[in-house]
Amino acid sequence: MRKLINSTYVTLDGVIQDPQDWPSLGSFSEQGDQIQTDLLLGCDLQIMGRKTYEGFAAAWPNRSGDPMSDRMNAMPKYVFSSHVTDPAWDNTTVIAGDPVKAVQEMKAQDGGNIIHYGFGHLAHTMLTHGLLDELRLWLHPFFVGHGGAQALIYSEGSTARLELVDSITLESGIIIHVYRA
Repeated sequence: MRKLINSTYVTLDGVIQDPQDWPSLGSFSEQGDQIQTDLLLGCDLQIMGRKTYEGFAAAWPNRSGDPMSDRMNAMPKYVFSSHVTDPAWDNTTVIAGDPVKAVQEMKAQDGGNIIHYGFGHLAHTMLTHGLLDELRLWLHPFFVGHGGAQALIYSEGSTARLELVDSITLESGIIIHVYRA
């Protein structure tokens, strides 16, 4: 059975929104870039919600020539949304129905792991229904100081107890906490 792995960037004040605008997002270091690439290469499909899809679809198709960009663009992608109807990003399928049932079916198939970036409504749904197997929080060493409630990792009603299985400190000061659900 495939594992569903979520990889999310978060600041010290809990902000997850618009990481492309954060001060440290130029490069994590060679080690951090390799960790992200290895994670992506171990997966053979990606799931995402609408907001992540919109951000990724605006950036990734313009990149190529490195293992991460090439893999990101080539792999099958599933966006759970009732608003996205005609995805422009290659290899993207829109699922407007029940994400729980769809992800249960994806996890039951043979293949590599499933990657999910960002921690919005879809991630909270996966967590609540016991479908999230691993959470990688990339803790960035600063406060953003803006964004409001919708920008935070917090969501009313989400509860879970996770086990810390690894912690990696990058030269940039980012700490990757790896949790198992």
